[in-house]
Amino acid sequence: MSGQRVDVKVVMLGKESVGKTSLVERYVHHRFLQGPYQNTIGAAFVAKTMYVDGRSLTLGIWDTAGSERYEAMSRIYYRGAKAAIVCYDLTDASSFDRVRFWVNELQNFEEHCRIYICGTKSDLIENDKSLRQVDFHDVQDYAEEIKAQVCETSSKTGQSVDELFQKVAEDCVNFNSMHGPTEAKGVDLNQKRNSTMYSCCHH
Repeated sequence: MSGQRVDVKVVMLGKESVGKTSLVERYVHHRFLQGPYQNTIGAAFVAKTMYVDGRSLTLGIWDTAGSERYEAMSRIYYRGAKAAIVCYDLTDASSFDRVRFWVNELQNFEEHCRIYICGTKSDLIENDKSLRQVDFHDVQDYAEEIKAQVCETSSKTGQSVDELFQKVAEDCVNFNSMHGPTEAKGVDLNQKRNSTMYSCCHH
């Protein structure tokens, strides 16, 4: 890790193989790497500079290992995080069970961290709805309960990936400018989506 200044610390959490690294690769490097994949060990760090309201902002993104044997180590990486993107695989119901674990961890150890629940691999269910194993409305109900936001993405096609990180950055800027929780301006992702698809980052 370099000495680069980071304005917002973001941590990626979730069960192994849900696609956390692919999400970061798509956002930072605009690419999708085909398998076979090597599981992340510990955590990987990458920084990305973006602009919010004409202001330069650097996100420091920690991509943590999803394996249960690294759970205790992950606490090191989400300490001080302003935002957590907690991922689950839309085709794997057990991965959403792990979302609840990570949310509980954050609530216990980093209670001021904003939480974004991110469903991954939406491209897999585009043409075969039967592959969906996690109902969007169940996720949305849970998100409302914990005051999180919901997003469904595809690292393969890029669907809603940039919008997700843009939303994270905008929320942090708005939060800081108001010195407290606020209804962020955000981006309306419904504008370019049809009624059969869900938009990113619902309140």
